[in-house]
Amino acid sequence: MKSFAAAIARVLFVALVWTSQVFGQNEGSPGVYQGRHIAPVMGHQGAEWLERPERQAEERPDVLLEALKLKPGMSVADLGAGTGYFTWRLGKLVAPRGSIYAVEIQQEMLDMLATNVIAHGVTNFHSVLGTVSDTRLPANKIDLVLMVDVYHEFDHPREMLQSIYRSLKPDGKVVFVEYRAEDPTVPIKRVHKMSVAQVRKEAELFPLKWVETIETLPRQHIIIFQKKPTLPTPRNASPAQR
Repeated sequence: MKSFAAAIARVLFVALVWTSQVFGQNEGSPGVYQGRHIAPVMGHQGAEWLERPERQAEERPDVLLEALKLKPGMSVADLGAGTGYFTWRLGKLVAPRGSIYAVEIQQEMLDMLATNVIAHGVTNFHSVLGTVSDTRLPANKIDLVLMVDVYHEFDHPREMLQSIYRSLKPDGKVVFVEYRAEDPTVPIKRVHKMSVAQVRKEAELFPLKWVETIETLPRQHIIIFQKKPTLPTPRNASPAQR
């Protein structure tokens, strides 16, 4: 009886290890939030992957940028900006009076970003060294926050969304771009994907209104939310009503 139980235990252990290796569900996960395993952060050592030539065909940044409907003069935050792959593209779209806030938690990434962005002739950007729980963006300043394959790696997603919300102008928008968890053919580990339902579940914990989900990219969702207006407190409201 004991040998049978031991054999079953070994089979279950092997199955668990195999599942983790193949599907990457919990590999290096810092924790769980709203039923979702948080993905490990990519270090600056993997920066070359962000500039891979095939990214143009795999992610179609041109299609994404068109969907954002940016205008000259806007203030845009590129959150988790990495090497500046999107920063310089965004900078050209909002020039000459607009500006980009490129946010990273790794100084090494910001150093590479500055070199890359300036090399593309873009200077209307601000490098912001954030933390795992604070974007360090100015309050009520940002028209649009863009997160490309970034949100699912936040160690503190709740605190980061609070920080994002504070940074938005009254009608500001936040855009999640995430690999489709609903599509098993997308060749990315499950922990690095998010479903529309999961994104909405987490974003709508805050005063953010879902605007639309755009499915024009080959592998990713574009999920857009807008800051809900804050209702003014009536001047004659009693303390209890407030």
